[in-house]
Amino acid sequence: MSSTRKDPCKANACRIQACLKENNYQEHKCVEVLEQMRQCCLKWHKQSICCSGIDLHKNYITGNKSDKQSPKAEEKSS
Repeated sequence: MSSTRKDPCKANACRIQACLKENNYQEHKCVEVLEQMRQCCLKWHKQSICCSGIDLHKNYITGNKSDKQSPKAEEKSS
């Protein structure tokens, strides 16, 4: 990703940090924000450095793992 381009998921990453700080780093209180980040990363994982630590399989609201292959796994199998 070019340094002149804006990271498409950076705003979501900042919202996660703010939510965690406001809630004494209790992740369960920020599941909606985490899920919004996952949705962003599902779309932009190739362009966003912020997505490196996001589990694309995990729905943060339900806690369930999806059966769908991750985009990285799909790339390897192609």
